[in-house]
Amino acid sequence: MTSSQNTEMEVRGKLKAARRVVIKLGTSTVTDLQGGVCAERVGPIVCAIAQLIVEGRQVVLVSSGAVGLGRSLLGLHPSRLKDMAVKQACAAAGQSLLMESYKGLFDALDRKVAQVLLTEEDFSNWSRYSNLRRTMEKLLGFGVLPIVNENDTVSTAELERVDGGRQAAFSDNDRLAALVMSGMEADALVLLTNVDGLLRTKSGGKTPELEFFVGRVTPEIRAAAAGPSQNGRGGMTTKIQAAEIAMNCGGVALVANGANPKALQCAFAGERIGTLFAPASRMRGKRRWLAYAAGVRGTVVVDAGAQHAITSGKASLLNSGVVRVEREFAALDVVSIRDLEGREFARGIAAYSSAERAQESKRVLFTRENIVVLEAAG
Repeated sequence: MTSSQNTEMEVRGKLKAARRVVIKLGTSTVTDLQGGVCAERVGPIVCAIAQLIVEGRQVVLVSSGAVGLGRSLLGLHPSRLKDMAVKQACAAAGQSLLMESYKGLFDALDRKVAQVLLTEEDFSNWSRYSNLRRTMEKLLGFGVLPIVNENDTVSTAELERVDGGRQAAFSDNDRLAALVMSGMEADALVLLTNVDGLLRTKSGGKTPELEFFVGRVTPEIRAAAAGPSQNGRGGMTTKIQAAEIAMNCGGVALVANGANPKALQCAFAGERIGTLFAPASRMRGKRRWLAYAAGVRGTVVVDAGAQHAITSGKASLLNSGVVRVEREFAALDVVSIRDLEGREFARGIAAYSSAERAQESKRVLFTRENIVVLEAAG
């Protein structure tokens, strides 16, 4: 066997041994063509999750589908979903249907479930982020399966595209699942969708082939993941992004076909199924939150010397290294740190506001402990 094959075997072994798992179901997996819950696909997945819990694993389920279920219930044409208020109304009507379906399926298997609806602020605010983890830990400790979704009824972060003025912690359920995985320090993230995994045309080939193993996300891998899915809001691109977060949390990620009734069973038996992503170096605690979950409120551009000092991990950022402030910020806000070409390479928690920084050029704006270098995360 080659070295890469051995690496893949080792990573599949890690997935098999995972004790805490986040599983995400996409809209195309949850709903059928009529807009209802697809029992043919969801039923086997529920049974597999129940079995994972019996085996002693802790599972968190992230599920899409509420908007689609609500649209079907209200008898609306898909074109009506272009209106944000209509989408939010559909989410409100559909979320109860989604939970009712899951509760019925898990009740039959003697498994308790809890609904957890999240907004961007639950991730972007460190205090709320920490409180979320404590609540989820309690649920898992009680033997309850948390079922997570974005609270579309009151938050539009996932329903709308993010503009240049503000960066959302998440804008799709793939990233939401990855952030839950990060916050819970889970061992594995499994994304079930409507394809077998990442399809990629190899050199000299004409037909896309399944990429069984990804040791590192390269520009070629990103290029192979193109376009949104037909029914969902994400696509393979968002799954690659979610997988990268999982990898940099030191965990394993898997993209597999939710239409395969044995997908979870095979994955956790160590069998070769879907596209598997290998873990990378683990980012810890608040630095991981800074890199992925925190809501960015301000932007500064720094000179080459400050950039080198930050990326080498040897220094804090002084006011004198800041070329300009592109977006104002308050004390303790998370700020994007960019190079002279405008590329974001780090993030930091500001010691004081942008309005105060002009008062003293040698004052430390970001301490080394409150800076994370994003290049190291990639």
